[in-house]
Order: sequence, then C-alpha cells, then structure tokens
Amino acid sequence: MMASKKEWLKIQIKTEPMLIEPISDFLIGIIGAGVETGAKDEDSYGTVTGYVEQSDLDQDTIDIILDQVSSYLTELASLFNAAEPTLTSTMIIEQDWGKSWKEHFKPFSIVPGLIISPIWEEYEKAPGELLLEMDPGMAFGTGHHATTSLSLGFLKEVLAPDTKRLKILDAGTGTGILGMAAVLFGAGEVLGIDNDPDAVMAAKENVAYNGLQKSMRVSSDSLSVLAGEYELVVANIVHDILLELSTDLTRLTADNGVLILSGILVGEQVESVVARFVERGFVLKKEKARGEWVALMFAKGA
Repeated sequence: MMASKKEWLKIQIKTEPMLIEPISDFLIGIIGAGVETGAKDEDSYGTVTGYVEQSDLDQDTIDIILDQVSSYLTELASLFNAAEPTLTSTMIIEQDWGKSWKEHFKPFSIVPGLIISPIWEEYEKAPGELLLEMDPGMAFGTGHHATTSLSLGFLKEVLAPDTKRLKILDAGTGTGILGMAAVLFGAGEVLGIDNDPDAVMAAKENVAYNGLQKSMRVSSDSLSVLAGEYELVVANIVHDILLELSTDLTRLTADNGVLILSGILVGEQVESVVARFVERGFVLKKEKARGEWVALMFAKGA
C-alpha cells in the first residue's frame, strides 16, 4: 500500500506592490514558508503565494498560522497606510517544493566578511572571508531574512574586537546560523536552543558539517530549565514571544552582559520591547532597522 503524500498549506495574499517584500519576508522568516511572487510584467504581480509544511499540520495549527498572518497583514497595512491585503488559503498535496527553492538558494554575503553557502554548492573563499555551509532542512533559517543579518551585525560588533571568548546563548536557534557565526566571530562557548525538533536536527547537522561541535551545542531545552548566566544572549524570534520570555532572558543574561533581540517590527513593537527590558534593568545601546524589521542591542545594568 502506498504511503499517503503530505499536504501543504497554500496561502495566497493579494496586495499592493509596496507590501510584497515585507509580506514575503514575514512568510519566509516567521512562518517558515516557501514563497513565490510574480515579476512586474506577469499577471501574478501583486500576489504573494506561500507554502507551509509542518509535521503536525492539523486544523488547530492551520488556524493559528492563518490568524498570525492575518494579524500581521492588518498591522502592516496600518503601518504603511495601505489597503489591507486579501488572504485566501487551501490545502494541496505535496510536490517537490524543496527542489524548487534549492535552485534559488545560492552562496551570498550576509554581513561583510561572512558567506552563507548551501552544502550543495561549491564556494571558494576569498582571503579573509568566513564561510558557513548549511542545509536548512525543514527549519527556518537560510539567512536571507533581515532579522538574521541585523542580529549578525550586532554579534560581529560585540565579538570581533573581544578576546574574552564569551559564553553565548542563542535562543530560538533555527538552523543555527547565529550561533555558528558567533563561533567564527570568536565566541568561546555557544548553546543554541529551539523548541522545533526540525530546527534542532538541522542545527546539529549544520554545526557538525562546519566542524564547530567543540564550541557549539544544540538542545531542545526550554529557557525555563536553563541555569547559569551567559555574557551574550541573542534571541531572533517574534515580538510577542520575546515579551513572554523576558523574565528568563533577563535571568540568563549576566550582569554587564549583552542582549540582542530581533524579530521586531518598527513602531509600537519596538517601543513595547524596549519598555519591557528597560523595566527589567537593561539599557538600550543600539537600534538598527532594515525595511520594517528592527534589531535591538541592550546592556544589562550598564
């Protein structure tokens, strides 16, 4: 008897052209979808199509995803003073989406001096370049999303001039990009954690593939069970979850340590995150934005 094929959630969003890029970023970076958009001269221009596959894509999960997308579209339309995009969805039988997106995942420079390359591509480093080779598997994190490059910029800034070999926590590690890059930038010890089994598996494989397992460990432990303190904590998640985790993120950041947060939209989300962490004893040191996404760097008690 043949095994039944997996089903995918297909999301279609019709929108004004100005919102195509931020919607695509959101579907890729936060929902973990594969995305297609039409070119300007195509009939499909103005339509963003996302394909979502998860191990337990039941109706409750689908409803949560669609509610999350719908809320984002409403917030985005208000932010840009644009007409609210229309959202439709359907279930489709699995096809070889992996092959399709792999054709578009090529080596690229994510921050100056650091190249991300898929393991199926050959890349020859230039003198002085750092290289991470990876396979995202079913997890989020090829590195293309703005929040990843923003977080990496802060990590490089903190680690490059430092010779102390800092102890680092990467909360919500995804495919492990931030943690692995931290090792290349000079971190002493990195723990990457994620509650998604696909992410944990992908991150472990990527760490091993890059030969970084002596410096970076990956775990499915939750923040609440972690003990000790980390001199640098990075969490590239989403606004609401950052607020939920604020107590543990505060507890795990050492005094005078650095906390880097991203997955935050410009405007009210930045204000609420800053207010919450300042309330907990942090000082905002820097803020960087790319498009509608923001990364924040705090110091604890300094």
